[in-house]
Amino acid sequence: MPRALVVGNGESRRHVDISTYTEHTLIGCNAIHRDLNVNHLICCDRRMADEAVNNPNTKHTEIYVRESWYHYFRKIRKNKNIHLLPAVPTKGDTKVNHSEHWGSGAYAVLLAAELGYDLITLVGYDLYAVDHTVNNIYKDTVNYSRAGSQAVDPSYWIYQIAAVFMYYPNTRFVIQNRSDWKMPAEWQKNNVEFIAL
Repeated sequence: MPRALVVGNGESRRHVDISTYTEHTLIGCNAIHRDLNVNHLICCDRRMADEAVNNPNTKHTEIYVRESWYHYFRKIRKNKNIHLLPAVPTKGDTKVNHSEHWGSGAYAVLLAAELGYDLITLVGYDLYAVDHTVNNIYKDTVNYSRAGSQAVDPSYWIYQIAAVFMYYPNTRFVIQNRSDWKMPAEWQKNNVEFIAL
């Protein structure tokens, strides 16, 4: 069974030994390349994409960027491992449905589904703040928020990832997180399972 591990950058990831997922294709977001070699990397932000393509760790990584940056990286800088992000499945006039408002985490789950994996495991998808401040393993580093910054509202992430779960009903999604983590009601679908770390 083809398997993918989608790695978010929530702080719960510190408790996950990625090396144990030996049968999984690794799909990650933004600065994960600082710590891990992944097969596929989502970089929605230009700064993140710049950092990624300049890191020798990404030499064999497929990197996905927004259409606005694709020409620059692929045509001008001649990066052959640059690809366009997949088309979003959501429709409608509200911001949450527009591709420019999809973040790297939601795109990583979408890419795994688009690539046809039967089993997709999500780790580091914390969604919620710790003490109302940003919950990201890379906070206080270049291109990231300061540690005391206000947390991002997770409602877009929840909605967009729920849409991926809905549009791929034959794909099994497993979310691994701390035992006290609460799965959003929107994610409670027949093809989605929560397993405590």
